[in-house]
Amino acid sequence: MMSHLDTTFLTASQLAAAIREKKVGAVEAMEAQLARIAVVNPLLNAIVTLDEEAARAGAQAADMAVVRGEAVGPLNGVPVTLKDGHATAGMRTTIGLEAFSGHVPATDSTIAARLRKAGAVIIGKTNVPPRLRDLQTDNPIFGRTVNPWDVTRTPGGSSGGAAAAVAAGLVPLEIGSDAGGSIRMPAHLCGVYGFKPTQATVPITGSYADPPDLPRSFRLLFDIGPLARDVDDLILAHRIIAGADGLDTEV
Repeated sequence: MMSHLDTTFLTASQLAAAIREKKVGAVEAMEAQLARIAVVNPLLNAIVTLDEEAARAGAQAADMAVVRGEAVGPLNGVPVTLKDGHATAGMRTTIGLEAFSGHVPATDSTIAARLRKAGAVIIGKTNVPPRLRDLQTDNPIFGRTVNPWDVTRTPGGSSGGAAAAVAAGLVPLEIGSDAGGSIRMPAHLCGVYGFKPTQATVPITGSYADPPDLPRSFRLLFDIGPLARDVDDLILAHRIIAGADGLDTEV
């Protein structure tokens, strides 16, 4: 399944189709993505946790599923990152707080689990301000994320690492969160598409803003949504992550 197709700036939908149709291997595409991350991410500080071993293993599994002729998910083999407020089993989740700098959840958030079921390969986490509460992206653990179009400027916040990663071609798809513009502003500043879904369509189970003492007024503002370089990817991602999970009573 080797090819000369440049996959790093394909949309998530295009890449999934290319893998499914054997125009490119998921392993090949993943290696291209990791190579770009190695060169570009140190300039931006967008991805702050990267699991290359899991990324390669996930890509290999995606290729094998295609070879076996299995009915694969709509994101089979597509590398994605998540804003560092969504719990990921076995992968550090800090919400930008020093007290959580070594926190590794045992279970996935609902949206992480749904992405994996759809075949996506979660390769890492993107930077956030502490507790996701700023309109720029900087914290004491990982430092500042900059805008890929002008590194003297901010990518916005709190999904600044997410928007910067998508804009720079580090991943084709990201999942952020938004209460007061935290998807919309970074998407605007970084020149990508972002979607804050209608309230109570996507469960926040396992994502920050889900503590038991959270005021319901804030919960009603808080939504989880995708960022991408193509509107069709927003539609696809929302279809994957939306719907009741039996745990978030607001959905």
